[in-house]
Amino acid sequence: MRTGLIAEKMGMTRIFTDKGQAVPVTVLRLDNCQVVAQKTQEKDGYTALQLGVGTAKVKNVSKPARGHFAKAKVEPKRKVVEFRVAEDAMVDVGTEIKPSHFVAGQKVDVVGTSIGKGFAGAMKRHNFAGLEASHGVSISHRSHGSTGNSQDPGRVFKGKKMAGHMGDTRITTQNLEIVSTDDDEGLILVKGAIPGSKGGFVLISDAIKKARPDDAPYPAGVVSVASAEEAAPVEAAPEEEAAPEEAAPEGDNNESAETGDEKKED
Repeated sequence: MRTGLIAEKMGMTRIFTDKGQAVPVTVLRLDNCQVVAQKTQEKDGYTALQLGVGTAKVKNVSKPARGHFAKAKVEPKRKVVEFRVAEDAMVDVGTEIKPSHFVAGQKVDVVGTSIGKGFAGAMKRHNFAGLEASHGVSISHRSHGSTGNSQDPGRVFKGKKMAGHMGDTRITTQNLEIVSTDDDEGLILVKGAIPGSKGGFVLISDAIKKARPDDAPYPAGVVSVASAEEAAPVEAAPEEEAAPEEAAPEGDNNESAETGDEKKED
């Protein structure tokens, strides 16, 4: 069992296949998703990875949280979530996970918080049919009908479907398909709609009802250290600064000038 990812929902768009078919996709963005902590069987009683995404302002982070991030040597994160993993799927703290952790065609489960709808009636909230719309019903066509009981038990059972707050709940959508990933831009395209509003965070993980593809990286698709080392010499150029020191003609001219001055003094 691999770790999941924390992504930000950017919105929806569509892409066209080679046959010209339009496929609706949801665009998810990974913003420096890193491993913040490890949970081990010996210390915590279970194995899991704590991931963080985004960058939070230091003034908005509590002192205990600052120490937690400082111990992991990562910047303060906007969102931190734990994912249960197998013992052989642990990833080192500070490692950044890239979008290619998932492969095209793979099935995933996405968890998000649905958009809040405010207070809603029973028909809208629970898809009730309502009362008769013809004669015999007096100005109560959209009511939910009787909710109580007789003297025994003389109360309304918990969980009764009635009017109330609609939306703003944790929703899991299963078996969604990964269309494509882009490591350079940090994007994941998922076929169809996923729960949540734009700018909200969602959790993506391997589908529990479908087999993981063989080409999916295990234990995780991480940003390689070699790529980071290759980018370092480009930013800092100590060799260019040392180039003038290697030039020999300047030293020869100075020596010749000094010998010339000594001859004049003689």
